[in-house]
Amino acid sequence: MYGPKYRYSARMSDEELTWRLGARSPGNDYRIFKTAFVEGAHPQTGKVKKFSLIECVDWVNVIALTPKDEVVLIRQYRAGSASICVEIPGGMVDDGEDPLTAAKRELEEETGYTAHHWRSIGTASPNPAIQNNRLHTYLALDAKPTVAQRFDSSEVIELQTMPLTEVRMMLRDGGIDHALVITAFAHLAFELHDLRRP
Repeated sequence: MYGPKYRYSARMSDEELTWRLGARSPGNDYRIFKTAFVEGAHPQTGKVKKFSLIECVDWVNVIALTPKDEVVLIRQYRAGSASICVEIPGGMVDDGEDPLTAAKRELEEETGYTAHHWRSIGTASPNPAIQNNRLHTYLALDAKPTVAQRFDSSEVIELQTMPLTEVRMMLRDGGIDHALVITAFAHLAFELHDLRRP
């Protein structure tokens, strides 16, 4: 949604673009997400279409930089792509949990790193066509290994650190291709006008 600080010359009003939705009907519960359905009336013709939805909790991403400007990275297998992915720490926000608290927890659990300096650098809708959740990205500065890792039963993770300049090359060359991780570094670039330490 374009807010008042953005200069965007709209030719159609929000009302002219907005489908009139009915009540949601539940689908199935898959533990980490639920499916749902909703019928919407076309804003111009009134023709009804049934939309399929995925209801997810919010997610967090953490770009953790060490005092030497190295990024804390993890490698793990992803069943969806059937491949090993290079990622940053992150995960789901628990029910009733603040996103920053979730970010600190995920960094600690997956890597054993903690940081004293945190800041939010952006939020995004992972896929607004079908998902209702938000992705919150945090920057953690001067991250250091201070505690033992605590993996979930389904996690097998390799921990590594890499200079931010090398991470930039991996993002450019496809060594990091997880869309949500790329989104996190895009937020960092927007924040700093470049991929560098603030």
